[in-house]
Amino acid sequence: MTRRRALITGGGGFVGQWMTRALLERGDEVTLAGIGGAISGPSVLTRAELASVRWQRTDIRDTDDIRAAVDVSTPDQVIHLAGVAYPPDSDRAPATAYDVNTTGAVRLLTELASRRSSGTLDPSVLVIGTGMQYGRHEAAEMPLTEQADMRPTTPYAASKAAQELASLQIARASGLRVVCTRSFNHSGVGHGHAYLLPSLVRRTLALRGQAAPRRLALGNDVVRDYLHVADVVRAYLLLLDQGERGQVYNVASGRGVSVRELATSVLERAGVEADITTESSLVRPLDIPVLTGSPARLMAATGWTVARSHVDIIDDLLDAQAR
Repeated sequence: MTRRRALITGGGGFVGQWMTRALLERGDEVTLAGIGGAISGPSVLTRAELASVRWQRTDIRDTDDIRAAVDVSTPDQVIHLAGVAYPPDSDRAPATAYDVNTTGAVRLLTELASRRSSGTLDPSVLVIGTGMQYGRHEAAEMPLTEQADMRPTTPYAASKAAQELASLQIARASGLRVVCTRSFNHSGVGHGHAYLLPSLVRRTLALRGQAAPRRLALGNDVVRDYLHVADVVRAYLLLLDQGERGQVYNVASGRGVSVRELATSVLERAGVEADITTESSLVRPLDIPVLTGSPARLMAATGWTVARSHVDIIDDLLDAQAR
């Protein structure tokens, strides 16, 4: 098998590290591009894996940085993960979210399109979006297909919707092979502690040392579509090879689980008894009540299926905390 060269923007983040491992396992050469140090959050990769990849400091807002990353990696495939990934950060700084999430993708794809035009590179590009691009829809419409309207309600979701539109426009104009995802919630080992499932696990384990009555506080009891990060990465690998140029794919399970159900599962799997309560400070007034996506298009194009459940995510997070 020919060894392919991969460039992962945002490569030091949660999904970037899982993607790196999967690419290394299939024998690819990997360049990680991102700001700061090689790992921007909890470490997933082993020392040996980190030693097997090239790190290129890259600010997606800097055209010269992007050009240097492409020069160094000469990629056959690009996985664009760089972005403001934590929605509250986008709420606090909307202009930054648009500059990074939307204009950052434009800078990267414009550079890649230029290389294609000059005949020096012709990579496959996977642009990662979010299921939050859909915004609020009626529960009866779930799971949403890719034909559903995008009605983003936050700067994070809107900047990702704009990223998709811009990416597909550049693809149509240049002939660059671009595939976009609308990826629904996913988690696993290495996910930042501020996100829901790692937070529930961390706070549940902290309750073990407390006297009764114990309480686990929640905000909105919304329903979301949760995937294990390993299933997400497998979908991304398949889409790089088999996704249709200029097409958009939900990466989703088609099934919803409520925050309360997740909290109940965490308590049960951890062996902790506690009352589940609502904390007003955690409630988001504009949160979307129900959001699930149909994976039918992804499955038809690649043969992908869900292999793990939200319980597997919880068990993995608990095991990681116990080490």
